[in-house]
Amino acid sequence: MEHDGERIRAEETLPRGTSEPARVWTRGVDGLAALGTIMIVFLMAIIVADVAVRNVVGASLPLIAELGALTVVLIVFLQLAAAVRNDRLASTDFVLDAVARSRPRFALAIRAMWDLVGAALCAGIAWSSWGILWRDIEHREFIGVTGVLTMPTSPFRALIFIGAVVAAVQFVLLALSRLRGVARAGEYPR
Repeated sequence: MEHDGERIRAEETLPRGTSEPARVWTRGVDGLAALGTIMIVFLMAIIVADVAVRNVVGASLPLIAELGALTVVLIVFLQLAAAVRNDRLASTDFVLDAVARSRPRFALAIRAMWDLVGAALCAGIAWSSWGILWRDIEHREFIGVTGVLTMPTSPFRALIFIGAVVAAVQFVLLALSRLRGVARAGEYPR
């Protein structure tokens, strides 16, 4: 997160007096993002392997299409909380930046409102994912071709659920940080 050219550390989005929990939270969010990065490498590897096998054998590897689709969604949710924490979501802030020059507290309040909307959306996605996860567990859902190669979907769904929950909590933490800035006479939250 940046404000007036100054970089704000990720730990500063948590309430004061929570230094150890803040470090644990930050490591957890970074751990999910790192797992997302590993999944990107995995996705690239299976795509390259599939292309190579198609060129040599003339047929696709089993499970690649389904695994690739689940992996892309998984990557998004694993890295979402880190993007939120570092204020790196794609947005057009030119209007808010103009407002912030003359009314910084008002701009922070608007950003806090958007963070709360983001938290609500991520919470809704988590709630929906929870039902899908339990359906997959109860029905023992698999992807792939029976008798050739299959894989359970529940580990992917569980990580998507965790990513959505962590992103929702991170949005709330960021909103609280911005609201503390509103309450401190326009000073940017530190």
